[in-house]
Amino acid sequence: MNDELGSGIKKASNRGMVFGIALVILGFLSILAPMVAGATVSMLVGVFMIAAGIARLMWAFQAGSFGKGVLTFLLGGLLIVTGLAMLFRPMIGMASMALMLAIFFLADGIFEIVASFKVKPAKGWGWLLFGGIVSIVLAGLIFWQWPFSGVWAIGILVGVKLLFAGFAMIALGSMGRGVAKRVGEMGEST
Repeated sequence: MNDELGSGIKKASNRGMVFGIALVILGFLSILAPMVAGATVSMLVGVFMIAAGIARLMWAFQAGSFGKGVLTFLLGGLLIVTGLAMLFRPMIGMASMALMLAIFFLADGIFEIVASFKVKPAKGWGWLLFGGIVSIVLAGLIFWQWPFSGVWAIGILVGVKLLFAGFAMIALGSMGRGVAKRVGEMGEST
């Protein structure tokens, strides 16, 4: 029983560490090319918005009444226009996404700080706390320089956030491996 439990914990911990390493790599890549990362994200969101707008337009023609159909048609058209703006003018999209990113970082930072105190004194809690503090600082930087922060914020800040999340996952995965080892040792001694 203990061997199965230890094996399950070890597998989950190893997966967490692999995902953590992947996040660290993606973070470095995003930091190295922030404008490319930001423009790519903006354009991809634009494509998704255009597709959603087309779907709404198609649904508008299926509406049972003129009133429902017109509103759905207008919303579909707005989605398409906004998507085209983000696709062909990624700087507009990057400024908008920078603002949303600042709001996300603020909320995420608060959550991580609270979570870090809930897992304290477990190994890795300090990384979680530090990552939360960094998220709040990053949110402040974006708000302070907005809308110009859109040029650098998407790539660099997401990259930094990915780095800290990756390091936290690696540390927590390492802790899990230690637990799995102790569980395995308990099984051998009985």
